[in-house]
Amino acid sequence: MRESPHDHQTHLQPQLHQLPPTPPSSSLLVYLCRLTLWLRLPLKSPCSLWSDSRTRALSVRDDEEGHLICRSGDVLQERYEIVSTLGEGTFGRVMQCIDHRRGGAHVALKIIKNVEKYKEAARLEINVLEKINEKDPDNKFLCVQMYDWFDYHGHMCISFELLALSTFDFLKENNYLPYSIGQVRHMAYQICLAVKFLHDNKLTHTDLKPENILFVNSDFTMSYNVEKKREERTVKSTAVRVVDFGSATFDHEHHSTIVSTRHYRAPEVILELGWSHPCDVWSIGCILFEYYLGFTLFQTHDNREHLAMMERILGPVPSRMIRKTRKQKYFYRGRLDWDESSSAGKYVRENCKPLRRYLLSEAEEHHQLFDLIESMLEYEPSKRLALADSLKHPFFENGGIGEAAGSKNWEGNRDISR
Repeated sequence: MRESPHDHQTHLQPQLHQLPPTPPSSSLLVYLCRLTLWLRLPLKSPCSLWSDSRTRALSVRDDEEGHLICRSGDVLQERYEIVSTLGEGTFGRVMQCIDHRRGGAHVALKIIKNVEKYKEAARLEINVLEKINEKDPDNKFLCVQMYDWFDYHGHMCISFELLALSTFDFLKENNYLPYSIGQVRHMAYQICLAVKFLHDNKLTHTDLKPENILFVNSDFTMSYNVEKKREERTVKSTAVRVVDFGSATFDHEHHSTIVSTRHYRAPEVILELGWSHPCDVWSIGCILFEYYLGFTLFQTHDNREHLAMMERILGPVPSRMIRKTRKQKYFYRGRLDWDESSSAGKYVRENCKPLRRYLLSEAEEHHQLFDLIESMLEYEPSKRLALADSLKHPFFENGGIGEAAGSKNWEGNRDISR
């Protein structure tokens, strides 16, 4: 789940299977000359030695996993000049580029692997992003903005506004020091606003997590914590954007049985009871807990253990959900089939406790945050807080909306320059 960029320099060496083929009429001497020229050929400017069906093999190359082989200085579509690699995932890579048709502005270019299933997922994501652009041309609802898309020799490419670190990566680079209550408030409001916009337009994101919430600008100040003997970062602005719509699903479309990254997966998804917009709300509740404490609420990779953690933190799974699920293997006589005395039982007991016992302060705003999280972590989807109501929650009404770092007001924070 936690993917980090990998150094791709090893992919820049010549690959033996792509040597220039020997033309039937060529002498050995001519062939060796051509081979020498090819080995000296820079990757920077796509060109070829022969203008036939073999051209692509010489000018545009993929590695064994289907990634486009490219490096700093390469230019795609006579427009996008690659600067650096921003990240890598199973789908492909995200590159920082100079867009020469946008006045030299820097953009993020998502380059999808030349693998059919990822290309099809990219086409679906483009469809969602075009709908978002149509419904929110001024980018008021804080979903990442798509600028352009194209097919580059079998690689679907999507150009986005350039953002900064994800809220997870900032947390990780800051030794998992949690965000302040004011920062949590501002980020929470923006996430609820963005995802409510999706729900209003008959979309469920289905993969909300701290990795998919990006800061617009992740510049920070440093201070020294004498007690912990370490430097600690405080992000200057908590303006964020919701990203990664590769799994977003319209209400009328087929709904996959399993969605969401494990730690942020709602109980109705685990129990295969069907899902809709409320599964996003559950994910947001998990995200806010993680921002506040600095660690994941449900740290597990097993369904039964996941349900046991839920029961330890939130109380018993409702009997109606137990009766309705096809996953009866997780239950016995209407209760979760869980051995408290096993090693897994001990792990859950030692690492999980009732939700309110995680409070870091008895101050009212902390209790308000946990009241909001509790409402988002309601087992029954029909009883779970709707995002329209979440925006009216007392947590957002009290405590000063300008508390978020680097902002006098939320609008100003939202519009901070990139």
